[in-house]
Amino acid sequence: MANYEVFARLAPSPGLDPMFSTQRQAEILRLVRDERTCTITDLAGRFEVSDETIRRNIKPLIADGLLIKVHGGIMLPERLDEPPFHRRMVASREGKQAIGARISELVRDGDSLILEGGTTCLHIAQALSARSRLTVVTNSIEVARVLAPRNGNRVFIAGGELRADDSAAVGDSVLAFLRQFHVRYAIVSVTAIDLQGRFMDALPADVAFSLAAFAQAERRVVAADHAKFGHSALVHAFGPDAVDLLVTDEAPTAALAQVFAAAGLEVSVGASIDPAL
Repeated sequence: MANYEVFARLAPSPGLDPMFSTQRQAEILRLVRDERTCTITDLAGRFEVSDETIRRNIKPLIADGLLIKVHGGIMLPERLDEPPFHRRMVASREGKQAIGARISELVRDGDSLILEGGTTCLHIAQALSARSRLTVVTNSIEVARVLAPRNGNRVFIAGGELRADDSAAVGDSVLAFLRQFHVRYAIVSVTAIDLQGRFMDALPADVAFSLAAFAQAERRVVAADHAKFGHSALVHAFGPDAVDLLVTDEAPTAALAQVFAAAGLEVSVGASIDPAL
C-alpha cells in the first residue's frame, strides 16, 4: 500500500486534534511493526496519555484493518499466524512482569533454581537478569538464552523432544535430567487455579515437569497472574498443599485465600510495574 493511502486511512476521529492524533496513530503503527505486539498500557505510558485515549486512537486503525485487537494488546494482521507462545507473552504482560520483579527479590545472588519454560517463567528469567552467579536448570531454550550469558550464571538445559510452540524440551529424558539436581527453588507456572485451589495445566508433559522439579527443590514456587484464578484446565496438576509459595500480581478472592491459608500456602503479591519505565 502506498504511503499516501495509509495516511489517508488515518483520518482523525471527530473531536480530536487532527494533526496530533494522526501523528500518534502513525507512531503506534510504527511501534507495532517494530515490536510485533504492544499492549494498551504500554502505549499509554509511552505517549503519556490515558488508556482510554489510546483506545480512541487505535479504534479507527482496527476498523480499517490496519491493526487487530488481541487479548491484552494489538498486533498487525499478518502476525496472526505467529506461534501462540508469542501471543501469550503479551497477555497479562504487566502482571507477569510484576511477578518477575517479586521473584527477583526472593532469589538472591548465587542461588540455585529450576525454571520451566512458560511465558510467565520467561518474564521471570528476564527479571533475574539482574542477579549474578545463579545456577539454573531449565527445559527452555528461551530461558537459557536469557540467563546463560549473564553475570557468571551457570545454566543446565535438559534435552528431549523440543516443542515448536515454546522451544521447551519435554519427555522422560527431561525428567531423568532433573533428578540429578538439588536446588533451592523450583519455579513453575500453571494454566489455571480453580475455585477449590487446585492448580491445573493444559498439557500432561508440563505437569510431569512441575512435579519432578518440586521433588528436587527445597522451596516449591508457583508463579501465576490473577487471570488464572477461578478457572480450570485439562489436567489437574497438584493441590495447594504441594506448594510452598504462590507469587501473583493481585490478591486472590477471600474464599480462595482461605483455601490457600488452610493448606499452609503462602501468597506473595507483586507490585504493578510502571509501563513507562
